[in-house]
Amino acid sequence: MDTKELLKKVRKIEIKTRRLSDHIFGGEYHSTFKGRGMTFSEVRQYQFGDDVRNIDWNVTARYNEPFVKVFEEERELTMMLMVDISGSKLFGTVDQFKIEIVTEIAATLAFSATQNNDKIGLILFSDQIELYIPPKKGRSHVLRIIRELIEFEPKSKLTNIAEALKFLSNVMKKKAIVFVLSDFIADDYEQNLKIAAGRHDITGIRVYDKHEATIPNLGMVEMEDEESGELMLVNTASKSVRLNYSKYYNEKVDYFKDTFTKSGSGTIDCRTDESYVKKLLGYFKRRG
Repeated sequence: MDTKELLKKVRKIEIKTRRLSDHIFGGEYHSTFKGRGMTFSEVRQYQFGDDVRNIDWNVTARYNEPFVKVFEEERELTMMLMVDISGSKLFGTVDQFKIEIVTEIAATLAFSATQNNDKIGLILFSDQIELYIPPKKGRSHVLRIIRELIEFEPKSKLTNIAEALKFLSNVMKKKAIVFVLSDFIADDYEQNLKIAAGRHDITGIRVYDKHEATIPNLGMVEMEDEESGELMLVNTASKSVRLNYSKYYNEKVDYFKDTFTKSGSGTIDCRTDESYVKKLLGYFKRRG
């Protein structure tokens, strides 16, 4: 992809997702993810209905009339976006690849955080850490994150969510809001998630295509594993083959939901042909 085409794509995503964050998600994000506490802002004259516990007695004595302390939320937070960029990201049968939906969701979340003056960082992972961008503030930083999501080429097509969570725990010592975006066709990450969730506010966003859940009856079909690249002949006419695949797929989905729930983390299911806007808003409202 040449630079002109890349910038055009980035701009298109910015316009769409910034509009969403400005008009829909900004307030919901702010009310869902609270700051670290309340910090002193100023004093003002007492008004009827003010909490008497907030009276500043020193200032009151100096001016011989009641003044109260005003506090505001200590807002600054850090958001970490953890994005699975393994081989399965390119699956898509309706309008968009999974990675395109993931990019839009990540951009919407990032602009919502920027609107609240929060820092945003990025971890791209496969079965290894492909890219780490430390948290920073500002529009130009978010645009860099979008560019990486569009054009970054991973070294590996495999997935290891446990390794990504372990890396998160190592680099983020202070509490962060963490969104893990993946199809979660993986397992063995329960312990690492439990450790990370003990410090961070984590949400798993499962982005999937409706045709991933089942194999249609198409006879003998040559299929390629998106992560390993292995080619194999599959007899999709076999009922047992179709049932075994559905069982395997549903086990991964159940593992994702159970593991995140047990760790105290949130989950969002987002199908590529559904509105991620409604899914995110519903999640924010339930949490808020």
